[in-house]
Amino acid sequence: MTTDFKSIPIIDVGPLVAKGDDLKMGQDADVREVVKQLDQACRETGFFYVKGHGVPESLINEVKDVTHKFFNLPYDEKLKIKMTPSRGYRGYQKLKENITKGVPDLQEAIDYYREVKRGMYGSLGEILEGCNLWPQDPTNFKASMEEYVRLCTDLSRKIMRGIALALGGSADEFEGEKGGDPFWVMRLIGYPGKSPTNGQDNDIGCGIHTDYGLLTLINQDDDITALEVKNLSGEWIPATPIPGTFVCNIGDMLKIWSNGLYEATLHRVINNSPKYRVCVAYFYEPNFDTLVEPLEMCVEKSGGTRLKERAVYGQHLVNKVKSNFVM
Repeated sequence: MTTDFKSIPIIDVGPLVAKGDDLKMGQDADVREVVKQLDQACRETGFFYVKGHGVPESLINEVKDVTHKFFNLPYDEKLKIKMTPSRGYRGYQKLKENITKGVPDLQEAIDYYREVKRGMYGSLGEILEGCNLWPQDPTNFKASMEEYVRLCTDLSRKIMRGIALALGGSADEFEGEKGGDPFWVMRLIGYPGKSPTNGQDNDIGCGIHTDYGLLTLINQDDDITALEVKNLSGEWIPATPIPGTFVCNIGDMLKIWSNGLYEATLHRVINNSPKYRVCVAYFYEPNFDTLVEPLEMCVEKSGGTRLKERAVYGQHLVNKVKSNFVM
């Protein structure tokens, strides 16, 4: 359960990354120390920074750079990859087209999903069927993003192996029918800077919410603090950027599987800097069609009381997508 944390912990996942392909990794003392830190962070904050992750800093910076360049294009250029339902809800959304709990967010964005072929998930995945939309400018946009998704997927799988060990399961507890064929979502978000003529705080860039899936990796501009995380007392704790790290947080599906031992923490974004801010958010998810319900080992660890929540991940995602946009 989330506590009255005052800061967000930093975890060096290097040992986990190094041993992440070995199902016996839990026998390694350095891995066990990382697992201990993951357990504490997931119980107390639901957010943590990860360093030692192995994703090249040059690529981390490159994806932010091409995202800035895209959002700086003329509006007509951006509309060439406009998101519509007929395109599987993939592509560009203009300012305030995304909504959180009915309120427009002060952001523009591009949404990418794992590509869904016709009939791949039956009627459940029908609205997300389609190919991702890539801009022609910047020219290195598509190649950079595809490599980034590949590395974030591998990193997330290894972190989830650490979390599986932290919950008392085998390293591959969240693979197979649960997450052995993981879905993923990537959202590139641009937040306008605060106008110098506006004496008040900026509008909400992204309203208060939890994330839908298992694990999120947030790659944010290094010089602007805008992401805030809510602690148990209702205080908003800033997730101040630390160069070379990801901000990582857990989502709704992990809360259910852990039977509430790990909480998906509320967070929001307010950009009160005069500078335009970008964030590249990668979401690692369960298998699209898997039923998520509390794991027996987690029910036992929490005293036998079982959460009533359960969800088919894909249906949970589709319900959110259907209500997220004003078009």
